[in-house]
Amino acid sequence: MEKILLIFGANGALGKGITQVLIKKDFSKIYLFDVKLDGLPEAGNIEKVETTDLSIEKNVLDAFSIVKPSKDKVFFLYSTVGGFAGGKSIWDTKADELDKMIGINFKSSFFIAKHFSGIVKESAGGSICFTAAFTGIYPEKKKSAYDSSKAALIHLVKSLALEGKEIKMTANAIAPLIIDTPANREWITNADYTKWIKPKEIGELVSSIFNNYNFITGNIINLTHRFQI
Repeated sequence: MEKILLIFGANGALGKGITQVLIKKDFSKIYLFDVKLDGLPEAGNIEKVETTDLSIEKNVLDAFSIVKPSKDKVFFLYSTVGGFAGGKSIWDTKADELDKMIGINFKSSFFIAKHFSGIVKESAGGSICFTAAFTGIYPEKKKSAYDSSKAALIHLVKSLALEGKEIKMTANAIAPLIIDTPANREWITNADYTKWIKPKEIGELVSSIFNNYNFITGNIINLTHRFQI
């Protein structure tokens, strides 16, 4: 049985860490999706696919058009697609800011889930994992648009896990409080970075989920802190 991997948002700070880990695993074919492809790894089993705004369904369909289902293939997808906006109270949040968060964090994930499910339905099975957020479960002040969009994603994952039973597909999400990326270090300059979750650690976690994809489903895995070992 062939194992096919798709990574959306492969070129971001989290995506690069995920990709560095997962391309070393036993996938026969790997598709890397992002708006910019420069700097992504090269290998004979890797195909890079340029994407545009994934909150528009046609763009998601175009991205998936290169991937062909087959009954002798199992498909795996990890998505880092998302964005953050915060710092404003609900009464100061503009409609376009809300639309942006819903679009990038929920609609894009919904369309990815929808069309990946169609591929899995015509194949031997599969698994999908998204990047949610701890504050999508436990909200913080002045993050209402972001937290709400991630909460919607979390409920999407749970719904997908229920419906996925019909097509041998599992669905999960990781929900980090904060990830150790250059942008986050610039945003919070006086933190103990040893306690922040590393992108490669998330990659290993996702690999473990995919290795046991036939029974791990419907989980939102909270990642709040780490300690050195």
